[in-house]
Amino acid sequence: MSVDLTKEIWNELKRYVNSVDRVDAATAFVEVLIDNDVDADDIKSTFKSDSEVKRALASYLKDHEDDDEFEDEEDFEIDEDEDY
Repeated sequence: MSVDLTKEIWNELKRYVNSVDRVDAATAFVEVLIDNDVDADDIKSTFKSDSEVKRALASYLKDHEDDDEFEDEEDFEIDEDEDY
């Protein structure tokens, strides 16, 4: 499945998720993508305008910073001043 298709799916599904639950939903979504071998760089570039997914990815990378495949974690830091 392409990352672009997952973005379309996420955009449709998140409309049905309460705002307070979107952070948890985004976290689960990112974990599913990573578990299915979607590259973190691809997630970052595809979801660059989605703050929930960006935060979930940054959190995932921080939690798994000892993993060798995520050596450049600082590239995924969230810029709090960035407009979404």
